[in-house]
Amino acid sequence: MKKPVSLNPVYFVLLVLFFSACGRGGSDFGSWAPIDPQIVQDQDDMTWDDYKPIPGINWADSVRPDREFRMALVAVDFDDQPFVITQPKESDLFGNPQIDPVPREDVPQFYADFWLKPSEVNHGQTINGYWMEQSRGGFGITVLEPFGPYRMPRNHWAYGLNEHRQQNSTPDGSVARYRMERDVDSLWRADMGDIKDNYDAILRIYAGYDETGVWQEFGEMKFLSKDDIPAEWGNPNPDMPRWIPTRYVEWTSWKAGQMQWGLSSIRQGENSGTITHELGHFAFRTGDNANNPYVEPYRRVGAGTWDMMDRGCFNGPGGPHMRWVVPPTMGAAMPAGLMLRNRLKNEFLTEDQVMTLSREGLAASGLAVARITARAVEPLENEWAGVIVRLDGEEPHDRTPVEDPAVNPLSQGLVPWDFYSLEVIQRIGYDSFTPDNGVLLAKNKDREGRNGGPNQFNCFNWVIDAHPEDINMVDYVKPDGSEVMRTIADYRQLNDALFHAGTESGSEFEFIDEPNELHFYIADIDRNDDGVLSYTVAVRSLRGDGPHNRGVDINAPSTGKVNRNGYIEFEITNTGIKAPVAEGIYPSDTGSGTDWDVFRLEAETDNPVCSVKLLNELATVRNGDTIVVPVYIIAGQDVTGDINVTLRAVSESDVSVSATALQSVKL
Repeated sequence: MKKPVSLNPVYFVLLVLFFSACGRGGSDFGSWAPIDPQIVQDQDDMTWDDYKPIPGINWADSVRPDREFRMALVAVDFDDQPFVITQPKESDLFGNPQIDPVPREDVPQFYADFWLKPSEVNHGQTINGYWMEQSRGGFGITVLEPFGPYRMPRNHWAYGLNEHRQQNSTPDGSVARYRMERDVDSLWRADMGDIKDNYDAILRIYAGYDETGVWQEFGEMKFLSKDDIPAEWGNPNPDMPRWIPTRYVEWTSWKAGQMQWGLSSIRQGENSGTITHELGHFAFRTGDNANNPYVEPYRRVGAGTWDMMDRGCFNGPGGPHMRWVVPPTMGAAMPAGLMLRNRLKNEFLTEDQVMTLSREGLAASGLAVARITARAVEPLENEWAGVIVRLDGEEPHDRTPVEDPAVNPLSQGLVPWDFYSLEVIQRIGYDSFTPDNGVLLAKNKDREGRNGGPNQFNCFNWVIDAHPEDINMVDYVKPDGSEVMRTIADYRQLNDALFHAGTESGSEFEFIDEPNELHFYIADIDRNDDGVLSYTVAVRSLRGDGPHNRGVDINAPSTGKVNRNGYIEFEITNTGIKAPVAEGIYPSDTGSGTDWDVFRLEAETDNPVCSVKLLNELATVRNGDTIVVPVYIIAGQDVTGDINVTLRAVSESDVSVSATALQSVKL
């Protein structure tokens, strides 16, 4: 596949990164750089300095939401497990807490404030701020009333060992079979009466850790084998093994494994940063979109880092292996935003904010063009929050050939998809801790469902990976210094999944789905005065280009000299004439989306010691409009005389429509 990219000379000049040279030595006339370079930052390398606020508004400290959500916070501890936050700084076995101790009686209020009130401790980030940002003020947590602390009637392990083949690992030989919620609520009810119905949800904070954030870090990452686990990390009963089974792998240390796994009942340990994720389950009935990355046959993740209902709930400083920190200000402290499908489902977007197309409609109307604003903010004027392309027409709607997930770990699974979505990611707000800026292209299902085959999982978002090859990065280093690589099922394999505009970005600017007869283009990039990112995208059918008469013309208006920025200019005019498009082919108004064409550009020179460079091989031009295309001249300083530069433009809608212009340039 050819690699296309975008053009925007103003943005380009701001991004100049390096000089190029060719010919017989010296430097070129000007400097050039990709207009949209892919710059992926790994989660492990992120710090709080990577947070970039959304221009003009602080959702964590803003107006009351349309839908107010009231929560109670009930805090409990155990005879064998005090609140971590009450211990001397960095004194417990796990190296916590990270701040000075909090008196036991103040623990409920401390965590209520930590989750709801912006402060220095939580870096100004709250669960209310997350939901207010995603919903644009439509949904927020307005009350988080603290209760307790209460002492539980059983040891911590009596609750934590009731799952994942751990029931027979108790110190006293009993079988663990207790769920924490019943005892927590009984203590709360005995103290306060039956007030549960006064709240929309109950956040049960228990002393200790979520096993999900410690099983690996204090298991296989800390100890070379299960036989190397020392007594202080083992079962209090010296006659019992010091290791214990856990959810994904054969063993972890007993101390880590006896902790409870977080559940969608919003039952959370002191290290849990995934309360926003659990609220997604509870308040919006959205399921998990996450795979099991540790069990073979490996299955690629669905959405990974790009959605909060997938492993994007692990986003935050330090990456996923920092989710053991108390209070939880590292990995999982800044979950990703929600993908387009989920924002629509939650009614955080209205249908008129999204351009909705269909495969059959594109064949009838010709290609459609849309300008999309970064999802962290409201769509800018004359822009969209995203684009949807429904897979309609004759069954099957999704015509992608089925690949056996047992053989191909990158298989999309055995369940067909309903529509494509395009949206823009910018690293601002809660998306600050996503690894890249760019365009997110994905397949989606209307209804949740498992994706079939071995090691199947619930999956309703499937990101199209611009780099499906193995990312080839280290997951962690064992105690003996040996490296463990990230499996093909690791969610960070999608860190470089975004599409980018322009040439030599390091990514792709187009995607062709031949079985579904669709071609997607990432055509251009722009930032407004506030730094908000927008992309121009286009979609066309491979089996119909609509009723329009396509046309293109190229003019060479330059003076025949290379300007000081190192390029000459050509003018491209879309001379096509739009024909009427049948009404009702799309479910909603697409505005001027079908008034455009996309032209593929190619530049060349007749001088063998010079070359030319296009910053974008695509030109997106509205019918009747003209745009200016820069062509960069790369030549050594000692090259003299004239060179001829030719620019050719071919319509993507109708390859029989093209234009060529030649410009003679004096060096």
